[in-house]
Amino acid sequence: MPLSFSDFFVQLMENPALLLTTLLLLGVLLVNGWTDAPNAISAAVVTGALPFRRAALLAAGCNFLGVLCVTKVNASVAETVYSIAHFGGGPKAALTALCAAMTAIVFWAVLAWAMGIPTSESHALVAGISGAAAALEGNFSCINPIAWTKVLLGLGLSLLMGFWAGEWSRRQLDSVKWNNHTFLLAQIPGAAGAAFLHGAQDGQKFLGVFLLGSALARGDGETAMGTAPVWLMGLCAGCMALGTLMGGRKIINTLGRDMVDIGPREGLAADGAVMVCLLLSTLLGLPVSTTHTRTAALLGVGCAGGCRPCWAVAGRVALVWLLTFPACMAIGYWTAQIFLSLL
Repeated sequence: MPLSFSDFFVQLMENPALLLTTLLLLGVLLVNGWTDAPNAISAAVVTGALPFRRAALLAAGCNFLGVLCVTKVNASVAETVYSIAHFGGGPKAALTALCAAMTAIVFWAVLAWAMGIPTSESHALVAGISGAAAALEGNFSCINPIAWTKVLLGLGLSLLMGFWAGEWSRRQLDSVKWNNHTFLLAQIPGAAGAAFLHGAQDGQKFLGVFLLGSALARGDGETAMGTAPVWLMGLCAGCMALGTLMGGRKIINTLGRDMVDIGPREGLAADGAVMVCLLLSTLLGLPVSTTHTRTAALLGVGCAGGCRPCWAVAGRVALVWLLTFPACMAIGYWTAQIFLSLL
């Protein structure tokens, strides 16, 4: 039976740790919409298909629909995140560790945004949760290897398929005799589709953490994930949409201007590649990063279309990606150690 809003509200009032976890999670959702969702509209903005404000409104609405529509049909991404690690030690300690994980993710995302580098809240999420759970258990035996295998498979798929699909799409569009205006118009549904699937992916991940927090508060962390209620989908989607409206210009400039200078034809090719990769990953239940998928697609488009990528910028972005897993796991681990010592 889906978790009702009234039951969850009672849990919040009775459990300060769950209340703090929920507030932090809402903050992470806001940051995700602020720093990650702009990837979906980056091509449409830099080519002039849409002004930033309209593109942000489009992304906000499509993120909302993506969470609501796809989760009702296939919630396997949420289930993967829900089961990424085991939290022992009782409800109070488990929720304290989960609070630490959310704190680590917010810190990492804001740091990356300040540098104008797109990062993955998805990977920060699984790493932060895993590090916090390890601090609680005292070792890494609590990590679910099957769930982590899905995360790593998703990482490989988003990079390799994103690059290949971007390159292939750009080459196919060489034979299309549209003018620039037509390509610009075609980018609008492309940006909408990418934003919809971003919501489907990232909204599900945070749904999984909400349900995990509720289960830990009840002492049911070992049970399978329940059905995601509509009110919770709406809450996740709304926070993500609000974050999208707050900004994201730094990240858009890094992707669409500094790393690869794209035109309308390249922008449409990148949007198509991103949609294919995100749709396939969601259907397979693989948590993937919209950031990684978009970046790989743009690099593929740049290599195929003659607009040579700036590999120095790409290397700087890749370095942050490589650091995300160990850094967020370490921050989650030590933050959990500090929080748990205060109990």
